Amino acid sequence: MNTKFWLVVPAAGVGARMAADRPKQYLRVAGRCILEHTLDCFLDHPGLLGAVVCVAPDDPFWPQLVVASDPRIRRADGGRERADSVLAGLTTLIQEGAAEQDWVLVHDAARPNLAAEDLHRLLESLATDPVGGLLAVPVRDTLKRVGGDGRVCETVDRSVIWQAYTPQMFRLGTLRQVLDQALRQGVTVTDESSAMEWAGHQPRLVEGRADNLKVTRPEDLHYLQRIWCSR
Repeated sequence: MNTKFWLVVPAAGVGARMAADRPKQYLRVAGRCILEHTLDCFLDHPGLLGAVVCVAPDDPFWPQLVVASDPRIRRADGGRERADSVLAGLTTLIQEGAAEQDWVLVHDAARPNLAAEDLHRLLESLATDPVGGLLAVPVRDTLKRVGGDGRVCETVDRSVIWQAYTPQMFRLGTLRQVLDQALRQGVTVTDESSAMEWAGHQPRLVEGRADNLKVTRPEDLHYLQRIWCSR
């Protein structure tokens, strides 16, 4: 089965924790910037129908990338929060002719180490799912719940706790409607799955690889450089 899909990449964040001279998605590792590596995870997939990259309106870096001229990719103005950017990307896809029932994948701009087998597993696992879902990884470490005084209240049962990753995969029309409603009502939306959960849906988790990390700190870049150069 060759599941067709659209892609939205929210890339309007500044990545303040990196303390760099540019947003973290434009930092270079292994010869190219993070965002280029991220898009490469999808551009060779035969199921890709098109993509939207959501960047800040005054972003000076995106136009300089070679991939920005790829005819399959459209640019959209991102918003203050991730959900604003994703909603703008979904609206752009509709304007480009995408259908309400089409699958759309949303993937973090700073998550450049998505394995091809994980992308394939997500697409095939959810191809006929009534809701959609996301890549995730079971937590490995013991988890503690703490009180306001910094002391442990309880040890959490980690067997039912998973760490949410991306891509997250849902029907375009449903996700667009849910995000719009959530934002209008002031609901805190941390990822697409949380919006779908708020609307009463139960997204399915698809286990992926733990090295599909999101770059948030300088040491993450060093890790990527090391593992990519060792391949």
